[in-house]
Amino acid sequence: MLWLAALVLPVVGHYIWLCKQGGAAVKMTTTASLATAPRTVRTVLRHLPVVLRCVAIVLISVALARPQSSEQLSKTTVEGIDIVLALDVSGTMLAADFEPNRLEAAKDVAAKFIADRQGDRIGLVAFAGESYTQCPLTTDQASLQTLLSQVEFGVIDDGTAIGLGLATAVNRLRESEAKSKVIILLTDGVNNVGQVAPLSAAEIAAEYGIRVYTIGVGKRGYAPYPYQDAWGNVRYQQMKVEIDEQILTDIAAKTGGEYFRATNKNTLKEVYAKINTLEKSRIETDEYVRYNEHFVGYLLWALAVLVAEFLLRRLWLNTI
Repeated sequence: MLWLAALVLPVVGHYIWLCKQGGAAVKMTTTASLATAPRTVRTVLRHLPVVLRCVAIVLISVALARPQSSEQLSKTTVEGIDIVLALDVSGTMLAADFEPNRLEAAKDVAAKFIADRQGDRIGLVAFAGESYTQCPLTTDQASLQTLLSQVEFGVIDDGTAIGLGLATAVNRLRESEAKSKVIILLTDGVNNVGQVAPLSAAEIAAEYGIRVYTIGVGKRGYAPYPYQDAWGNVRYQQMKVEIDEQILTDIAAKTGGEYFRATNKNTLKEVYAKINTLEKSRIETDEYVRYNEHFVGYLLWALAVLVAEFLLRRLWLNTI
């Protein structure tokens, strides 16, 4: 119906044609005296009636198109999930078998995982030789993404305290009242420091009903690890990749989770995608849509414009 607005084109074309035709309605012996006649407001506005007619045509075509607005009312019940990401930030995470390194690849994939978890509370724990909470449980994704981007190597002592990192993550979920509590622990090494044994932390997690998904990152065999030479330049040397897969598997098994091995960034994305599928929030929605009609207003405006055109043409802008 909106194509009816194109009718203004023949209306305007016909009006221009009439203006160019001329032709006297009243014959006069001379028009010399009209040359000095003053131009008034009505002279300037003599085209206004045809403009109003075009506006009326457009308004009528819009009304016939039946404009509507909708109100969507929904009642949603969400089974919330609290998730803590425990991220290894030790020196070995700077290995370049991921692009640009393991740590940055892990942060990039975790950021996309967080973006997909609308409505869930997510926290962030970082660990190396020690562990700390980078972000407590929150639904503020913007703040969480900012804090994730600020995670870097060198903030705490180096080492790989898997048990301590897991214990800190468990502590963030200890008082959670969510029906589902999850920890995603990512590391590339072997537990070599810390006061808490990994399996002890796993037992505590199981007692609190927390599922732990463990991810071992690093290609199989050898990987390039960075080091500084005597002149301070960053060099790379091939070193054997050592991941305690048995401990990570046992942690996942004790808590009802699952262990994954990621050998490159693509497989790491697949791991997070699988976890995302396994831990989907259950949502029950009752949805109602109500439509409001708005064509009446356009018709009333069209009527008002047509009346204005008729009155102007017959009274104030009347012509012979």
